[in-house]
Amino acid sequence: MINAIIIDDEPHMRHTIRKMLNSLCPDVKILSEAGSVAEGVAAIKNLHPDLIFLDIKMDDGTGFDLLKQMKPIDFKVIFITAWENFAIKAFKFSALDYLLKPIDPDDLVQSVQKARQTIQSDFNTQLENLNEHLHDQDKTNKKIIIRTAENIHLVKVKDIVFCESDGNYTTVNLVDEARIIVSSTLREYEDLLLEYGFFRVHKSYLINLRFISRFEKAEGGMIVLETGVKIPVASRKREQLLEMFNRMAEGS
Repeated sequence: MINAIIIDDEPHMRHTIRKMLNSLCPDVKILSEAGSVAEGVAAIKNLHPDLIFLDIKMDDGTGFDLLKQMKPIDFKVIFITAWENFAIKAFKFSALDYLLKPIDPDDLVQSVQKARQTIQSDFNTQLENLNEHLHDQDKTNKKIIIRTAENIHLVKVKDIVFCESDGNYTTVNLVDEARIIVSSTLREYEDLLLEYGFFRVHKSYLINLRFISRFEKAEGGMIVLETGVKIPVASRKREQLLEMFNRMAEGS
């Protein structure tokens, strides 16, 4: 049984989450509900839940304000948010779980399943990384959290040379030749890294443009990286890549 608290300043949202959990996640027991940061802090200190569903923006503060008062954080957190675009990407970079309002039942079930498997000692690292992405606009030192079964890796985006797909798995290749294999699709990493100078040259490869050494035109096209690795270029990506090179040359 997972003991949980719902913290959200919208009564109808608390009711919706409770109703969904009762129906879809019978092993989750709702200990209490709270409608503010202050009420949430009190409920957590009194009831010691395993899991909290935490709204980001409330009348008396934010979910982050609440978490600052909880040291150490010895419970799992699923954020509830209406934020989109940049903030959602920050959550993905930090490997923190969130539910976007209005809540999709399937997403709720998946989040609870993940919560069961979360190694809670890693939460503080993930939360710090989230704060960096929400407040730091400097892209040069952005970090991404990469989770495997054994470890949580905090990796600088600029140190990722290329990502290679193998079905539902992706191998992240780093500048020091380290390789991290994760159970995520290449599309997920493409969505995260596109604005940081990455380009998908092939259905199986996403490359960091800053590591390109040369482009070999023979046999349809081949990218040679500074590490010596050769990456094939899909025919439908060839013209797009050449156009990108031309723009880079014009800007230099």
